[in-house]
Amino acid sequence: MVKSAIVFIFLTLFVQAQDIYTRNCIPCHKNLPTSLQQMFMSYLAAYSGETNVKAVLRFYLTKPTKSISVMSDLFIDNYGIKEPTTLSKEELNEAIDIYWEKFKVFDKLK
Repeated sequence: MVKSAIVFIFLTLFVQAQDIYTRNCIPCHKNLPTSLQQMFMSYLAAYSGETNVKAVLRFYLTKPTKSISVMSDLFIDNYGIKEPTTLSKEELNEAIDIYWEKFKVFDKLK
């Protein structure tokens, strides 16, 4: 009984320690053939710049459609369009901000 309580507390603290992006984005994308970094680069190439990329991601994640997805028709045919996010507006903004900071290239180019 005590061991299971300790394990439960440890798992709860571990989940709380992870950020919103790690908890909500990575698990769904880990089994796809295209990485989150590759998707980021596709969105950056298509929509150019932080403001546009974040806006289109916000819109896509709340109202997913094939027309604003940067994924190929083959990818969409095989994996479909995602379901609308269940994250709150604040959680979604936080996840997108973390995603942007993780993969942005502008400050990393030398």
